[in-house]
Amino acid sequence: MVQDAVDLPDQQLIGATLHAELVRRGMTMSTAESLTGGALGDLVSASPGASETYLGGVVTYATEVKVGLLGVDEDVVAEHGVVSAECAQQMAERVRELLATDWGVSTTGVAGPTEQEGKPVGTVFVGVAGPRGSRAARLHLEGDRAQIREETCTAAAQLLLEDVKAD
Repeated sequence: MVQDAVDLPDQQLIGATLHAELVRRGMTMSTAESLTGGALGDLVSASPGASETYLGGVVTYATEVKVGLLGVDEDVVAEHGVVSAECAQQMAERVRELLATDWGVSTTGVAGPTEQEGKPVGTVFVGVAGPRGSRAARLHLEGDRAQIREETCTAAAQLLLEDVKAD
């Protein structure tokens, strides 16, 4: 399922709230990042005691690392590209399996300065995988490269928090 995401609240508050909710439920999480280059891992590891819930992550900037390390299907990349809901969803699923966590969250997209795979700057996909399945959300972000990366991290943490609370 792909959905549009809106309303991006404060990163620090979301990170702390996500951590508290995972602690409350006795759950763990992991990250698979592309365009955010490790910034999402930084966000979710910023809360005191984060090692209780955040087991780790992988930065898979290059396509061959998404396929070789994470195990994203080559057919998905060939048919949909790496800037796609399908790729984001598989990235989240694969990092969850790789690190044996309750939740996996991923980021992939175009931060700029130019389009990628025919998709404009600001096209971003976030994947979330958990005990009841997985999904991807499409974001349409504006701004410069730094703003797009920051908003992606905020949205990813928010989407994961929503799914954790709903589980």
